[in-house]
Amino acid sequence: MGWFHFPLVLLLLLSSSAMVFVLVCCSSSSSMNNNFPIISFEDGYTPLFGDNNLIIHKDGKLVHLTLDQRTGSGFVSHELYLHGYFSAKIKLPSDYTAGVVVAFYMSNGDMFKKNHDEIDFEFLGNIRGRNWRMQTNFYGNGSTKTGREERYNLWFDPSQDFHQYSILWTDSKIIFYVDNVPIREVKRTESMGGDFPSKPMTLYATIWDASDWATDGGKYRVNYKYAPYVAEFKDFVMHGCRVDPIENVAMCNNVQNSRANIMPKHRIEMENFRNNHMTYSYCYDRVRYQVPLPECVISFQEAEALRKLDPATFGDGGRRRGGKRGHHQSKGGKAEDASF
Repeated sequence: MGWFHFPLVLLLLLSSSAMVFVLVCCSSSSSMNNNFPIISFEDGYTPLFGDNNLIIHKDGKLVHLTLDQRTGSGFVSHELYLHGYFSAKIKLPSDYTAGVVVAFYMSNGDMFKKNHDEIDFEFLGNIRGRNWRMQTNFYGNGSTKTGREERYNLWFDPSQDFHQYSILWTDSKIIFYVDNVPIREVKRTESMGGDFPSKPMTLYATIWDASDWATDGGKYRVNYKYAPYVAEFKDFVMHGCRVDPIENVAMCNNVQNSRANIMPKHRIEMENFRNNHMTYSYCYDRVRYQVPLPECVISFQEAEALRKLDPATFGDGGRRRGGKRGHHQSKGGKAEDASF
């Protein structure tokens, strides 16, 4: 699908005293990774858990995270960041992957136990013959009971090759990208209050057993006869404002320009993706939220596409069903919607 391309340039300007973090959008034919240095694993990350289930290859240019019957695995960034652009290319496990979750996300749950922030990419495994599904989500100030999930089918098989997944986070918006295509934009509104992530976060990647909820609400579980499940990561990009973890002070000046605008051409690409590949959005869930949350921008095309997929959830009749979807707490302390 050749129309999937989105150029974005983030510029880091160095002054004599401190780093000035500037976000600008411009027209360019080059990809994001051509504009930012790719760092090695050792330069940006450290193992989080899993012991020998995390293997570093090619002088830190490639990392394998493995899930087997013994444990999953994961890694975490050395630094805390307040806003920036964060990216990796990921290749997911193949064959039967039901119950398996691979996550690439930002969080400060280790620092703020009761009021943490989070920005997520999660990849949900499936039974043989059915593709991986991708979920995006975010929390602010511990708002885990107010789920803001979206789910999508991808236009490619993510287990056959590497694909780039990126998060752009500023003080006013969050944009998720797949292969440089913007797939979701969240604009901060005053009425959101603390629900928008605003505290420094570290970056994580994990693979783990989420059999209780990940595939058809727990109907299909991890089958370890297909293990080990290996997720591969490479081309790490971390471009943001670092924060001193002791003083909790940003090590760069204030963001001079947090306008990360999606240009009209690329907004059309995002709309095409959402109309054709999005399978769930909390903004249209009439069962869960009778009134859309304040940041929701309702699109007739998205609403109609989702209503055709699931009239009970996204149609007018959903308002009469009432109730809220349940959440499970994962190994990593992340609240997950159990009803998909």
